[in-house]
Amino acid sequence: MEFLTNLITNVPDGTPDATVDDIKAREAIRAAELGEQGHLLRLWRPPLEPGEWRSLGLWKANSEAELKGMIATLPLYKWMTVEITPLNPHPNDPESKHA
Repeated sequence: MEFLTNLITNVPDGTPDATVDDIKAREAIRAAELGEQGHLLRLWRPPLEPGEWRSLGLWKANSEAELKGMIATLPLYKWMTVEITPLNPHPNDPESKHA
C-alpha cells in the first residue's frame, strides 16, 4: 500500500548548529536506507516559508502501523509532526493503464 506523508520539522530554539548538522546527516543516511529497501519512494520539498522545514513523501508499507514504525526511525522524528494519508488506486489513474 502507498502513503503520502507531510513531514513538518520544528527544531527547538537554542539547538546547537552542530547537533542539527549531525542529525541531518544521519537523516540522509536513514532515508537512503529506507529508499534502498523500497519503502521511501519519493520525497518533495514544497514551497517553504523562511525557516520552515517540510517534506512531502511517497512511501510503500504493508500498513499504516508499519509506516509509522519506519518514520519513527528517522533521526529528525523527535522534532517532527507527521501527517499520513493512505492512497488507494483510482480507476482513472494513467499509470494503472500501463501496468
